[in-house]
Amino acid sequence: MTAPHRLAEVFVELADTLVDDFDVTDFLTMLTERCVELLGADAAGLMLANQRGSLQLVASTTHHARLLELLELQADEGPCLDCFATGQVVANVDAADAARRWPRFGEAAAMAGFGNAHAIPLRLRRQVLGALNLFTTAGSRLDDDDVAVAQAMADVATIGLLQERSLREQTVLTEQLQAALHSRITIEQAKGVLAATTGLGVADTFTALRRHARAHGLPLSDVAAGVISGALDARALVPGEAGAGAQGQGSRTEGRRPDRGP
Repeated sequence: MTAPHRLAEVFVELADTLVDDFDVTDFLTMLTERCVELLGADAAGLMLANQRGSLQLVASTTHHARLLELLELQADEGPCLDCFATGQVVANVDAADAARRWPRFGEAAAMAGFGNAHAIPLRLRRQVLGALNLFTTAGSRLDDDDVAVAQAMADVATIGLLQERSLREQTVLTEQLQAALHSRITIEQAKGVLAATTGLGVADTFTALRRHARAHGLPLSDVAAGVISGALDARALVPGEAGAGAQGQGSRTEGRRPDRGP
């Protein structure tokens, strides 16, 4: 297979994120492996930002690469961190330059046998999700075409990650909205039961449900469901005279506003 054909296959592979069994860690591990394969790098590692914006190591191709990535995080220095902070490529940083810019990282990279370090941002416009580190041995550099291919692969991966995240968040939002609608229906039904059972005005039934939920640390929907099923005595939600009125004097309590409490 020719290099262009293999490159095309890899881009298709990177774009295939809309599958039921999509696994982020496996996907990013695959990205690091393909970068090593296609760019002639000796090792690669990848960090993603968590919800607080802190980088976390999620993939690496070798043990040495993993240790270097962890050292970057521990020392708070290195090409991956600079790349993530600026959103710009860091390419062909040799041992001497690395030792000057990031002393602890430069020393560790040299000990691991890496003579050049590179970092590619995972970005879409102004949004930077993380950074991809590539390591090559002394004397081995990435040319402009290599950097362009690495950035293109990282860009496709970033689009896939954002798409997957958007779909996941949309699914969660849809489920939350559906739950809210179901809860609203349950509460309306409970208000009807409460009004019929206690003689409370409809406007006051929600106050009674909410007061009971807060007093007992229960979700409002659970209280409502309990009233509907009979597991919760509706009259227990009405304090004082309203509760007594519920025992046969519903007509006299109609429209009476219960004590709302503090």
